[in-house]
Amino acid sequence: MGTRHHTVTKAEVPDHILYITGTCVLIIGSIGVIGNLLVLYAFYRYRNSLRTPPNYFIMNLAVSDFLMSASQAPICFINSLHKEWILGEIGCDLYAFCGALFGITSMMTLLAISIDRYLVITKPLQSMRWTSKKHTSQIIVIVWLYSLGWSVAPLLGWSSYVPEGLMISCTWDYVTYSPANRSYTMMLCCCVFFIPLVIIFHCYLFIPREGKTMNKSVIQQNGSYGRKSYLSHSMKNEWKLAKIAFVVIVVFVLSWSPYACVTMIAWAGHGNTLTPYSKSVPAVIAKASAIYNPIIYAIIHPRYRYSKHSTIVCQYTYKCIHS
Repeated sequence: MGTRHHTVTKAEVPDHILYITGTCVLIIGSIGVIGNLLVLYAFYRYRNSLRTPPNYFIMNLAVSDFLMSASQAPICFINSLHKEWILGEIGCDLYAFCGALFGITSMMTLLAISIDRYLVITKPLQSMRWTSKKHTSQIIVIVWLYSLGWSVAPLLGWSSYVPEGLMISCTWDYVTYSPANRSYTMMLCCCVFFIPLVIIFHCYLFIPREGKTMNKSVIQQNGSYGRKSYLSHSMKNEWKLAKIAFVVIVVFVLSWSPYACVTMIAWAGHGNTLTPYSKSVPAVIAKASAIYNPIIYAIIHPRYRYSKHSTIVCQYTYKCIHS
């Protein structure tokens, strides 16, 4: 399988580029840490109004995004000041492992959110059986274990973790043209990006068509006017959550797509055409995905906007509507 040894060298780029890149990553990471901490604080402080099964996925997304920002940004900034990777092979392994674990967890959580929205909207009666907090927690555990499996593979010899691009961060070795690296790159991209992406968009393609038909049928079959009104209001809220989730997913995919394209270029055998910039800039854009979710949810999530008690979120968003 892939070798575990690598040589660390300085990137042949001007020093100011490294300083600027490191500073940008630190700013992005700081926003990600603060934003996701606010989301987590809201869930902790106002557990009665916010801790619903669908919101457990949002909590998990906030946790993975917070850990991504906290584990990646400071280290990248410190290395940029030294103009090279200074933490050795073990530090590189740990840094890249954390980046992979938390990034994959975010993607898998978005996949879980998409499937959850699809089932709740298109099969509302059946979904009541599996939308409990216990079931949602079990899915979250599976998400972390799945992500852990892919993240630990390079540490066990299937590919390896190496410094990349500007040599101030690390990732798996997608550039070296070897069977181990190529197979890991292809399987990783398919199993944690392309296939989940197909499933996500399949869910959102059929949600409008199947959801409207199913919702009308459920409402019509349920007795009194009051119950119909409640079901109608409930389904509207589910639709709102689905729309918000779709926005989050689109932003996440747009953030990670350049990085996926770069890895596929290297997989195809054209890694020598990639410059330090073309490898590092997509990585920075991908890590920036951790800052968008708290902004989107804090501004347009109905539970945050309309709750009388979520004052911490109101304090940090201009569009908070007070009851």
